[in-house]
Amino acid sequence: MHELVATPFGRRRLILRPGSPKAVQLPVAKFEELLALASVPSIVPGWLVDAVRAQWSLDLAGRDVADVLLVREPGPYEFSRATWEINLGCDYDCVMCYLGEKRFEGLDMAGKRKLLAVMRDAGVIWLQITGGEPLIDPDFPESYRLAHELGMQLEILSNGSRLHKDHILNMLATYPPAKLSLSMYGASAETYDKVTRNRGAFDRFRMGLYKAVEAGLNIDLSLIVVRENAHEVDAMRAWARELGVKFREYANISPTIHGTAEPLPSQSPQYLTNRAPFTGCPAGVTFFHADPFGRASICKVGRDPNIDLIAEGVEGLARLGGNAESLMLRTGGCSGCKLSGTCRVCRPMAKVFQAAKAPLVNYCQHGMR
Repeated sequence: MHELVATPFGRRRLILRPGSPKAVQLPVAKFEELLALASVPSIVPGWLVDAVRAQWSLDLAGRDVADVLLVREPGPYEFSRATWEINLGCDYDCVMCYLGEKRFEGLDMAGKRKLLAVMRDAGVIWLQITGGEPLIDPDFPESYRLAHELGMQLEILSNGSRLHKDHILNMLATYPPAKLSLSMYGASAETYDKVTRNRGAFDRFRMGLYKAVEAGLNIDLSLIVVRENAHEVDAMRAWARELGVKFREYANISPTIHGTAEPLPSQSPQYLTNRAPFTGCPAGVTFFHADPFGRASICKVGRDPNIDLIAEGVEGLARLGGNAESLMLRTGGCSGCKLSGTCRVCRPMAKVFQAAKAPLVNYCQHGMR
């Protein structure tokens, strides 16, 4: 199993170590040298030995290139990042969930293998695996290991409910993700279980969280703030600081991806924040989203139109840039708006809010006047 990955990343060339957020940037000529060395028995060159030792304290002196390094070929487009909903099923029923109906369905393992191969061939190097809840998918362990073998840097977006299980934790300790993003819904069992509408959720989360910290995984906590847990925000912050892990807070709740308003009443008004002006994003240009059926869209909000990657393969992604341009056009009530230059949400998100008939204050500057 490789210990390092040499890969294109846009116009740059990088050396990455699975599970580490660090990187070594290479001149194109050095990357081409590694491509050539990887095709024949070769000893790791001295310049790479020195760079890797300095960045990760890892000694590659005298070792064979093929034993330690996976060299990724450039993809045909500019895509380097993707998110993948492995399944929309979830073991929680959170009051503020943006997914709406969480149906457990999607590709079988053969389809998942094909999708990951397409992502690899497209040039994806950073892959976020999400859901629903990804860790409850029976194919998650095999899918995760395969993505690792294909040379992807992995982030898992999870509620942490299965981290206490030994087979999950052992796999993540063996093949550590670059980031393990865990959602936190409260600081007590009463509150946590109320938000998730799942009895025992807090105890399972707490057990898995402590095990993950002990295993040295790179954890990033998402403190989800809603009406039901707003009184425990300070306690959640204190818990994260006590653990010594990074955390961020999310209080601006969105409608469901289907354009319905059920999650919005769960917002905690005193914790709502002003979004920064939207100045563009890489959706559909260097980034794409894949749903449980392998349908690629510009992001998890702008889901239509989409491209069936299982049927079309990498070539289908050539149309994604056009999809992004069409979805970002200002239409309906937003066309001709004089405040569009400082709009705080993208057009796909605005359309979801409009479909849900949400109050303007939730997404539009006109509602703040």
